[in-house]
Amino acid sequence: MKKILIRLGVGIVLFSLLLVSGFLITITVTDYVPEEIVELDIINNLAERTLGTGESFTITSFNIGYAGLDRNQDFFMDGGTASRSSSDMQTRTNLASITAFLSAAASDIYMLQEVDRNSSRSFYMDQADAISQALNSYSYAFAYNYKVAWVPVPLLDPMGKAYSGLMTLSMLSSTSARRFDLPGKESWPLQQLDLDRAFIESRFPVDNGKELVLVNLHLSAFDKEGYIREQQLAYLSSYMKQEEARGNYLVIGGDWNHSLPGTDPSTFPTSQQWPEWLQPFPESFQSPGFQWATDPLTPTVRTLDVAYTEGVNFQAVIDGFLVSPNVEIISVQTTPLGYEHSDHNPVTVELKLK
Repeated sequence: MKKILIRLGVGIVLFSLLLVSGFLITITVTDYVPEEIVELDIINNLAERTLGTGESFTITSFNIGYAGLDRNQDFFMDGGTASRSSSDMQTRTNLASITAFLSAAASDIYMLQEVDRNSSRSFYMDQADAISQALNSYSYAFAYNYKVAWVPVPLLDPMGKAYSGLMTLSMLSSTSARRFDLPGKESWPLQQLDLDRAFIESRFPVDNGKELVLVNLHLSAFDKEGYIREQQLAYLSSYMKQEEARGNYLVIGGDWNHSLPGTDPSTFPTSQQWPEWLQPFPESFQSPGFQWATDPLTPTVRTLDVAYTEGVNFQAVIDGFLVSPNVEIISVQTTPLGYEHSDHNPVTVELKLK
């Protein structure tokens, strides 16, 4: 009996090692490793409208939280327990409400983050397709920043297949859309299970021969030492200088995953401490003449360690826009949706090209 038990134990250990090895080999071989710059298809690019100087236009940025992070949800990476949306029905309800908001807002441009396509956590819905159908008069470009065959954590309820990305929709005539891969990666094998951070660059002609260059980004969070975010911001700074030197109009927006300049989380009542993942935007980031367009009076994100309760969850402004000196900010407003269907609130800015 002793020999049988020993053999059984050895067999279990060998099988476990084989299973883990097979998994590591699979995620390494199937790892999504895009080129630094990838041309994207612009779907339904039929608009003939060209922006003119002095003409106002609106942009809304919204991290939709894969239509799974409604007010009743928490998230394991933020200290909670859940890794997926609570149900197929709730995901569809969240997505329907999100698309209804987008339709009613009628912005000229939308910059969306955490849009899932065929992911376990959102019940394999093609959210990009659903949004494009609801906003069928808009063109759109989509870029993956999360493409993993299987995320095995949490062990008892793994996130599973994760296919997600950024989506930019527009009512303007666009000449190109490109995915830019951001530097700063985790070590193997963590990177094979992590997001591949990126931004979408969209270019729109202006009547004076220049271009409006729009950047839709989603920077890293959960980067304890800040090394990855430092590399991403350095890359972005270099990109900004190149476009400014060309005389183009530059608008950068999305989820920065930093407490943005000119905002103060202590404005918003909470019983929680400042979360470890949230860092103030670094003062070392140089952008002479650029202006931040944020709404300091309304938070754009909540913590996800627990479901949302007003006055309990920590809140901050991490979503907003940075615009070049030749772009005038007319107004900016965050719409307080009470985190009913996403852990973020949308931010809308009205701009004018000088």
